[in-house]
Amino acid sequence: MAISGEDSFKKLISHCKEYGFIYPSSEIYDGLSAVYDYGPNGIELKNNIKTYWWKSMVQMHENIVGLDSAIFMHPKTWKASGHVDAFNDPLVDNKDSKKRFRADTLIEDAIAKIEAKAEKEVEKAKARFGESFDEKLYRETNPRVVEYLQKSQSYTNRLTEAMTKNDMIELKNIIEDLEIVDPDSGSKNWTEVRQFNLMFYTQLGNIAGEEGKLYLRPETAQGIFVNFLNVQKTTRQKIPFGIAQIGKAFRNEIVARQFIFRMREFEQMEMQFFVKPGEEMQWYEYWKETRLKWHKSLGTPSDKLKFHNHENLAHYANAAVDIQYDFPFGFKELEGIHSRTNFDLTSHQELSGKKLQYFDPEMNENYVPFVVETSIGCDRMFLALMSQAFTEENVPDADGQESQRIVLKLHPAIAPIKCAVLPLVKNKPELVEQAKQIFNDLKFNFQCQYDDKDAIGRRYRRQDAIGTPFCVTVDFDTMSDHSVTIRERDSLLQERVLIKDLANLISNKIAWQNLFK
Repeated sequence: MAISGEDSFKKLISHCKEYGFIYPSSEIYDGLSAVYDYGPNGIELKNNIKTYWWKSMVQMHENIVGLDSAIFMHPKTWKASGHVDAFNDPLVDNKDSKKRFRADTLIEDAIAKIEAKAEKEVEKAKARFGESFDEKLYRETNPRVVEYLQKSQSYTNRLTEAMTKNDMIELKNIIEDLEIVDPDSGSKNWTEVRQFNLMFYTQLGNIAGEEGKLYLRPETAQGIFVNFLNVQKTTRQKIPFGIAQIGKAFRNEIVARQFIFRMREFEQMEMQFFVKPGEEMQWYEYWKETRLKWHKSLGTPSDKLKFHNHENLAHYANAAVDIQYDFPFGFKELEGIHSRTNFDLTSHQELSGKKLQYFDPEMNENYVPFVVETSIGCDRMFLALMSQAFTEENVPDADGQESQRIVLKLHPAIAPIKCAVLPLVKNKPELVEQAKQIFNDLKFNFQCQYDDKDAIGRRYRRQDAIGTPFCVTVDFDTMSDHSVTIRERDSLLQERVLIKDLANLISNKIAWQNLFK
């Protein structure tokens, strides 16, 4: 079974550290909060995630091109984007636990609990009435359900209005009205809610003061917007077209919890799709469905994904939705799809004095394009896939007895290691020589690993734990029949295969094309 719940989440974190996926940054100095390093297996998986995203965006779309903009940008970039004045989180401290929380997140979680009570009532009624159950009518008429839903909507409306107006007093009032407690201490002793700017800044050279101030980019989108004309002119793309980018972003994340879910340094896979004004909503719907299919193609079940429409829209958006994944700690944002209107290009046009417009030959006029954005956190995607793949199950051991194994059931195309080559024993030179020859031949085709330490069963388990789809065992029969035993990770099926057929067989199983079927 795949993991769920906090206890299982702790197992996953431990597994990531033990098998070289994630390490706390600067661990020998007790680490740095909300900053992590990717280990040998982690970076392979992360790179494969990025590769699949890039292929699906750029390679599979003739009207989407790539970009890699710099982390450092002119400070006016962030003035035009609104980040200097408005990139804030509302934070509140608990006076007893001395811990800091995002006020809007506390409220959203409390509202979600109210909605969960309503859903629980509906599920109980479903079980009670069976096939005759009219869910729509029950939601509209059952007093308890109606009360819960009205209460939820009332607080949602208050939250939306408070966030829109930057009303910190009202946020504090909502916290008190909902009787929200510190999840760790149970205390209701809260400070006032305050705004906190999330940007990191540094100095250019040795110049101190405002004239030398630079920001570490808090998002990658602005690098795309300021290069809109450059890309359009050099690639001769016509509207609609997109610009894709994978890159690091930095946020002074005060409330950083849940392993790699909230990080100060993170990687975004982002695409800005430029469209004709008035057509943004149809493209918004297109990219919602397209991106959901992408997640499902990796084997994520439908019940683990859902859309969550934004009630509190960003200042630049006229529509926004999250694709949420059911992490071990609940449904949380995995990817955002936003209709950004023409806010960004217009703002940069006004502040820079440069026209950021597109000449439409069909309409015979210039206009500032509207933008639909898809933005996915690479680190969150990594965590979602690891959560989904991490499985504990009972399987027969070498003696036919049941034993437990931990296996990462990752899609073969994105697994860190595609194939492990194992000599049956390491004290027979002829087996070792043959195994190393096979390893050296296969490594030109895909990522391989050579392993000769411990008994063969323990080596199988080790490869299962890092998600290796295939293990190739060189045994005493190999010398005579030029064949090896190939073991499949999920089914545990073992079969004899000619050495000369190995590369093609494995390549077909792990091919990227399999993800697009």
